Amino acid sequence: MKELCLVVQTLAATGFGTHAWADETQQDSVQFNQEFLQSGSGAKADISRFNKSDEPLPGNYRADTYVNDTWVGKMSIAIKDVGDGTDAVQPCFDTELLEHLGADVRKLTPDALALLDRAHDTCAPIQRLIPDAKADFDSGELRLNVSIPQIALSSRARGYVDPKYWDEGVPAALLQYNANTYRSNAGGVSKQSDYLGLTGGINAGAWRFRYQGNVNHSSYGGTHYQSLSTYIQRDIVGIRGQLTVGDTFTDGQLFDSYGVRGVKLGSDDRMLPQSQRGYAPVVHGIANTNAKVQIRQNGNIIYETTVAPGAFEIDDLYPTGYGGDLQVIVTEADGSQHISTVPYAAAVNALRPGVTRYNAVVGQYRDATTSQHPFVSQFTLQRGLTNTVTLYGGVIAAEQYTSGILGTALNTRLGAFGFDVTQASARLGGNIGDRNGTSLRLSYSRVLEPTNTNIAIAAYRYSTSGFISLSDAMRLRQFIDVRNPGQAPRLQKSRVQFDISQSLGDRYGSLYATGSVQNYWNRGSHDTQLQLGYENRWKWLNYGLSLSRQYDVNAGNWDNRVMLTLNIPLGLDAHAPRTTTSYQHDSLNDSNSLQTSLSGTLGEDSAFSYGVNANYANGGGGATTTVGGNVAYSSPVTLLTVNASRSDRYSQVGAGMSGGAVLYGGGLAMTPNMSETVAIVDAPDAAGARLNNGSGLRVDHWGHAIVSGLQPYSNNDIELDPKGLPLNIQLKSSVQRTAPTAGAVVVTKFETQDTGKSAVLRVTRPNGGSLPFGSQVYDEAGETVGTVAQGSRIIATGLKADAGDLSVKWGAQAAQSCTIHYQLPDSKKPKTPFAILDGECR
Repeated sequence: MKELCLVVQTLAATGFGTHAWADETQQDSVQFNQEFLQSGSGAKADISRFNKSDEPLPGNYRADTYVNDTWVGKMSIAIKDVGDGTDAVQPCFDTELLEHLGADVRKLTPDALALLDRAHDTCAPIQRLIPDAKADFDSGELRLNVSIPQIALSSRARGYVDPKYWDEGVPAALLQYNANTYRSNAGGVSKQSDYLGLTGGINAGAWRFRYQGNVNHSSYGGTHYQSLSTYIQRDIVGIRGQLTVGDTFTDGQLFDSYGVRGVKLGSDDRMLPQSQRGYAPVVHGIANTNAKVQIRQNGNIIYETTVAPGAFEIDDLYPTGYGGDLQVIVTEADGSQHISTVPYAAAVNALRPGVTRYNAVVGQYRDATTSQHPFVSQFTLQRGLTNTVTLYGGVIAAEQYTSGILGTALNTRLGAFGFDVTQASARLGGNIGDRNGTSLRLSYSRVLEPTNTNIAIAAYRYSTSGFISLSDAMRLRQFIDVRNPGQAPRLQKSRVQFDISQSLGDRYGSLYATGSVQNYWNRGSHDTQLQLGYENRWKWLNYGLSLSRQYDVNAGNWDNRVMLTLNIPLGLDAHAPRTTTSYQHDSLNDSNSLQTSLSGTLGEDSAFSYGVNANYANGGGGATTTVGGNVAYSSPVTLLTVNASRSDRYSQVGAGMSGGAVLYGGGLAMTPNMSETVAIVDAPDAAGARLNNGSGLRVDHWGHAIVSGLQPYSNNDIELDPKGLPLNIQLKSSVQRTAPTAGAVVVTKFETQDTGKSAVLRVTRPNGGSLPFGSQVYDEAGETVGTVAQGSRIIATGLKADAGDLSVKWGAQAAQSCTIHYQLPDSKKPKTPFAILDGECR
């Protein structure tokens, strides 16, 4: 067929055909002179179907749809005869399709609406519905190009998805796990630490049940089990919110965050369009060896992993930014620890005009570090009034504690300012008595355009001696009740926090500075953390310099660190390894270290990663040389990691395993990487096909795959690459779009079709003559399987049987047809993707 189309297109271009021009709604037609298409037998084939220039046949098509050159999805398109006497076919539209394309149906004229009402019985071309709109269907590319004037489109923010298209998913049971083991031997003392974190859940309609806990075992501390949270949750779409019953946290937007066991009803900004969403902490650090990194929040272990030597970044924490400051504990292979705190303060609380953010929480105060669990309620409200002004306020009421806040956020030409006042009153008893005080907070953020300086956030907070937060009040009560438990909780006096970055242009890199300083009413020391850094690249070389300064409250001295890092790729191939060399000086123990490492990936999907490293350090009483390595393998069902290191002073080994599983109506699916919201790909007969939504992600032997990292309430495209599929297996669609709700398990079904086998037939007639050029070829079911091309050859596709008869027709009379019998070779592994056969048409 392709060869024949090429011939007729060439003949038309050279003047063989006579053009018949139609009006704007009709495609050009070409009348071909059949005398130029004589076959050796003298018979002529009917080629009138080619007279219309590239006009598709009526029917339903699955096509990539573009609106004003923007892809909006793969949709079912009906092609029909418009029935206006022009004998032309056009794409037809109904109300649902128009809404998918983003057209505002409310703006249609009464005549257009009446035509839409009859869309199921007739064809409604888009130009008859929307003035100046056009639709062009390309049958060769299976692509529908639609042009719609901007005035006819819905005036919605970018990324908007109508809630009626949100997918709550299917009933399912989920399990996510993260296991880590760590062994070290230093100075003849062996230590071990084992960790297993589990997050399980059940989905039923709009309801989500979740449980999170962990087991932590160490040779020096025994075994401890922690239940972090248990709750049920569901969306309430009408008020753009979520209802949570069980263990939850206050959001930390206005008041400091704390845990509650009770009921929470709050707005969810993720339900806003992506362009309307307004911070989540990223943990940075430096490890000298294969180290264990543990992150705690409010006394709970929320994350644990093993990192390779050098700088590390953890950016995949669950949304815990509302839970207060993070304590990061880095345990080196020799048993030494480095503890730091990642501060989290709410960003400037500005909202867009008309946007409201609300939260209401009622229940029992929950904190793993204290036995105080009074009843507490909290209510907060934020409202964007104009582009300039946002107002917010809230109250906390608990047993013998109250607090209220009022504030405003201002967007000005000088930057975004936030200012609020909090008044708190607490009755503590004992020798502390009652406390009443005020806390003032000022925050600022801005990008200075002339210098491209980004002040992410600069905040200052001052609290009077009588001010106390709810969490501090609970700790003071614990201090009083237990009697002489040690040092009383620190009561904050003031705090300064900043995060600034400066771009120096493409050639000169960038600078950044972060830090925080806190002092207390009942402590003489300051908690101080400062970091300065410079990053740049020259050709293929990446380099950076960082300076950090931290005050160690326990030791009562400063820890200053200087680190220079060089990163060089050893080749341009996708799997080319990289070398990283760093020098570090630590003033606390007057030590120096030089470290180099080599890392890379292997395999078609980069599923296997490796790293080797060596480190030389002196200071603190001697010199030490360390060598180590780590490997990781991301299988289709789990992620496995192994690491080890050794020096003349210590040795260390570690291993980890993480992943997830989903049990649903279609079976069991597993994945090495699982997130809150996932999609299960259901693609029968597509085992081994690659998904473009993740590195190394493929359909398993049962036709399943889990795609993680979906954005709730937003359009997510799941794309299946047909490369590698058998030639006879065809995907009806390679892209599916879904907009899941938070925590949903959605199923995206990719239908496959066995299109049959292919063959090239060299056919003659009984008298030795050729078949008429352009004749149609049909199988026994009457389906078209090919066309006679040059030299009496037939490229037959879609053969459902290994043997059978094919009919060739070049006219309506019985004498203008013949039959070919074919027999495909019995070969499980053919040398070519199609068989080549000789035959006779009788």
